Amino acid sequence: MPSVRTDLLVAGGYLSLAVFVLAGLWLNPRNGYLVKSDQDQAMFEWFFSVTAWKLTHPENPLGSQLQNYPDGVNMMANTSMFGWGVPLTPVTLLFGPTVTFVLALTLGLSGTAFAWYRLFARELVESEFAAAVGGLFCGFAPAMISHATAHPNFVVLALLPLIASRVITMARRANYLEARRRWQPRPALALGLLVALQIALGEEPLLLFALGFAVFGLAYLRTPRAILRTLRALAPPVLLAALITVALTAIPLWWQFFGPQSYRFIGYGRGGNDLLALFQFAPESAGSVLSFGPDVSINPTEHNSYFGWPLLLLLAVSAVLLRRERVVQAALAVIVAFTALSMGVMLSIDGEFTIVPMPWLIAGQLPLLNGIVESRFAMVAIPAIAIVLALGTQRALDHRRSPASGWRPAPWFGALACALLPLAPTMLPVVDRTPTPAFFAEGTVRRYVSDGSVLIVPPPTAADAVALRWQIDSDFTYPLVGGYFVGPSGPDKKARYGPEARPTANLLTLVRAFDTVPVVDATLRAQTRADLRYWEADVVVLPPTDSGDALRRTMDQLLGFPARQVDGVWVWDVRALV
Repeated sequence: MPSVRTDLLVAGGYLSLAVFVLAGLWLNPRNGYLVKSDQDQAMFEWFFSVTAWKLTHPENPLGSQLQNYPDGVNMMANTSMFGWGVPLTPVTLLFGPTVTFVLALTLGLSGTAFAWYRLFARELVESEFAAAVGGLFCGFAPAMISHATAHPNFVVLALLPLIASRVITMARRANYLEARRRWQPRPALALGLLVALQIALGEEPLLLFALGFAVFGLAYLRTPRAILRTLRALAPPVLLAALITVALTAIPLWWQFFGPQSYRFIGYGRGGNDLLALFQFAPESAGSVLSFGPDVSINPTEHNSYFGWPLLLLLAVSAVLLRRERVVQAALAVIVAFTALSMGVMLSIDGEFTIVPMPWLIAGQLPLLNGIVESRFAMVAIPAIAIVLALGTQRALDHRRSPASGWRPAPWFGALACALLPLAPTMLPVVDRTPTPAFFAEGTVRRYVSDGSVLIVPPPTAADAVALRWQIDSDFTYPLVGGYFVGPSGPDKKARYGPEARPTANLLTLVRAFDTVPVVDATLRAQTRADLRYWEADVVVLPPTDSGDALRRTMDQLLGFPARQVDGVWVWDVRALV
């Protein structure tokens, strides 16, 4: 077991690296924006802000009408991260949601690395250095850095190795006590609490981890007899832990799956990894200058494999050298199984689909699994790869300490450096966000809102969610039409990003896209008034935007009166119309 001094040194190293990766945002927490996050930073900052706002107002935190008015948003059915946003409410209120956001990313990267380091030091290797190598890869693998540009729910993963540690301890203790026909409920309580908290941080990472851990356990135990004996011994404490989790999360989970604005299925289209992505280096890695071929990820936040060919080569050699190690065999089973799952329905090579079917063709039809972006299954391989790296490092150190071996392990450390240095993370790029218009920042909007909503021209969507920040800066003094969230669509409640667009919203989006004023007739005017009544709009606001002149002239004709310029925006007070 490592000493406290070693733990502090390792933790300090991980934290320093995480701060370096996110230095651009730390240096400008008020106006900085992670450029590769697209609209996701705005979305998460809104979730953290509205959570803090609701905790200081007597409102249900599980749902909100502050965006997508009047239908609202199911907060539990979105990545609200109550497990982070609730305890950090004082930080959000005092310093703003960007600080809460960058704290989640920074402590998520370093905390995840440290938690895996502790698990490896306790269960896998004797060397603190070997455990630190494994923890480093778990916390700062290319997929983790990629998600650190936008998805704190896939970065704050420190509870997963704690859950693994609990289950391993319970299995070891249960097998010992099972022969005496008795078991202790206390470990089950700890496991139930950890799982409940992880649900409040991110359900999808928990599901991926559970699947990976199950495959690892089955491969490690090997024989049906050992598997059945372990399952029989584990059943009572795990069932008790499950009951504790359900008791703690029953109401939020009911709201998520059956409450207002819940949805039943989410489809992402093409979401599998390209075979080429396994061998490439991510743009956020130091080795990106050595990468070859096009970037074949589904988007900049989903570099979920990108392990690089030197690491894959090292894994192949390690698989041969450590082939007798049961834990390595189990890790390799996880790596192969979940990498294959991550490739989607059909194998894709260099952006071109082949006719080779992949396991996701079947697994993707299963309940719960059909809501996962399949490329994320590659993230399950990260701790499994870390196991091989840590154990290989331990074996190399063992040989080095042997008087008969001399410096023969030196090739391992050279190969390890060649595999990991190209994957070293770089500083994530940050840009200055556009300042909030004075109409919102200075509170002028309050004069135009009675009991209704604000309609931005055009309404915010998943493609442009900057208006969420304006709502935060105005201290949620109004509900907003449209927004960026996941909600139901149609009678089958299939999920979609953003609201179901009404005719007026579609029209305004087209005007901005083509910078052309349409022919406005009585039918369009009547439809606009109907949509304004549906949205219960009090005011229509046109901020500075592309095609602004065409949008203003269109709204003038649709509403029948001209806009007024107020504090940097164009305003139509429509309370008399609706």
